[in-house]
Amino acid sequence: MPEVRLIDESGKQVGVMKTEKALSYAQSRDLDLVEVAPEARPPVCRVLDYSKYKYEQAQKAKAARKHQTSINVREIKFRPKIAEHDYATKKGHVERFLRHKDKVKVTIMFRGREVTHPERGTMILERLAEDLAEICQVDQRPQQDGRNMTMLLSPSKAVIAGTLDDGGEAADGDAPAAEVLETETPQAEVAEVEETTDEAVEAEVEADEPEAAQADEPVAEDDAPETEATKE
Repeated sequence: MPEVRLIDESGKQVGVMKTEKALSYAQSRDLDLVEVAPEARPPVCRVLDYSKYKYEQAQKAKAARKHQTSINVREIKFRPKIAEHDYATKKGHVERFLRHKDKVKVTIMFRGREVTHPERGTMILERLAEDLAEICQVDQRPQQDGRNMTMLLSPSKAVIAGTLDDGGEAADGDAPAAEVLETETPQAEVAEVEETTDEAVEAEVEADEPEAAQADEPVAEDDAPETEATKE
């Protein structure tokens, strides 16, 4: 770049000058010439202490991270014929994830001809969203995807702000919600609980039967001498 727009160490604009002259200007003050707006025409350069500048930028980034909360995406799976006990168990897992300020992807898995009754999956997902309405908001309504139906839940503003206690009731005073930095993990963590009443998967298991017990050995003849018969 033959010319740059120069800003001095106090933040005042010096003007457009040759790059070599701007560099000499910075060196004469024992400072660095840093390009701060390369897309401008001509590019904008500033005279400053580059080490100090990098330190200040790192401190600003660190302060910004204090007000951010990282949210992971968890996944939990249901079956369309899930029993009440298993539903309650898995709902507890979803609630725990939400209270930890994680997003939750809820998946209904259809098998065989179950896929012809998508309304069963919709009913379960809508019931779950209603049961957890106090601590969640629905980011994605139930959607059919092949043999699966999915719904995405995220923590409510009250959960993010920390205004709900462990029992789910609002605490005194409404604190402002923290800024949320959403980061989705490459592979969503799957938290799944075995369903005790679902249809079991049939599997053929060959078990080795123990060998039959050997036949009773004939009783050995008594070696004692025969007694004489009693004479009449």
